[in-house]
Amino acid sequence: MNSETLMKVAAQAADDKKAQDIVVLNMQGVSPIADYFVICHANSDRQVQAIAKEIKDKAEQQEIHVKRMEGYDEGRWVLIDLGDVVAHVFHRDERDYYNLERLWGDAPIEFIELAAD
Repeated sequence: MNSETLMKVAAQAADDKKAQDIVVLNMQGVSPIADYFVICHANSDRQVQAIAKEIKDKAEQQEIHVKRMEGYDEGRWVLIDLGDVVAHVFHRDERDYYNLERLWGDAPIEFIELAAD
């Protein structure tokens, strides 16, 4: 699976669990960390965990190895490392504080179509 398809799987999984303000940063040529960052937030620790679990489960269903998942137990900022795609699921307060979109402001935002429920 290429990185663009994987990014869409992660973004759709987040949307399926009602993640808010899903943003995809195209990191190609900006950082060697990943090709894409998928960034979203939720209003509760439990919803953050549900979104992160859905991204992990959907990736595994596509036979994508989840390299690492950090921060799940706290439910404030969960990072899911899918290799070429890194998903960041924030609690609203943490997202405002860390503001990855501003930190990586030189990365173009990808506009993607998500399937309706």
